[in-house]
Amino acid sequence: MDDYPLLNLFLTMLYLFLWVMWFFLLFKVITDLFRDHSLNGWAKAGWLVLVILLPYVGVLIYLIVRGRSMHERDEKLAKDSEAAFRDYVRRAAGPEGGSGGSGHVNDLAKLAELKDKGAINAEEYEQAKAKLLA
Repeated sequence: MDDYPLLNLFLTMLYLFLWVMWFFLLFKVITDLFRDHSLNGWAKAGWLVLVILLPYVGVLIYLIVRGRSMHERDEKLAKDSEAAFRDYVRRAAGPEGGSGGSGHVNDLAKLAELKDKGAINAEEYEQAKAKLLA
C-alpha cells in the first residue's frame, strides 16, 4: 500500500465516477435520439455517429444543442405515463368494472344492501349471489 498513496486512490475513484457518469449520459443521449419523433433517420444517424466517434465532445454538443428539447421529451413522457396510469386505475376501479370485474362487486354490494334493508331474505340473497358469481 506504500506505493499507492491515498490521493491516487481518490483520483482513481474520481475517474471511475466520471467514467460511469459519461456512460450514463451516453445512454441517455442515445435513448433520447431514438425517442425523438421529430428527427428523421439521417439526422439520428448523424447524431449517433458524432456521439460514437467523438464520445465526450459529441455528448457535450448534443446536450448543448438539444438539451432543452431533451428535457421537454422527458417531461412529456412522464405526463403521458402518469395519464395512462390514472386512466388504467380509473377503468379498473370504475363502476362499469372493466376487466377487473368490479361490476360484480357493485352488484354484490347492492344485494347486501337489499338484504340489510329487509327487501330480500337470506335465502334470496344467497340465490342471487350464487347466480351473480356463476
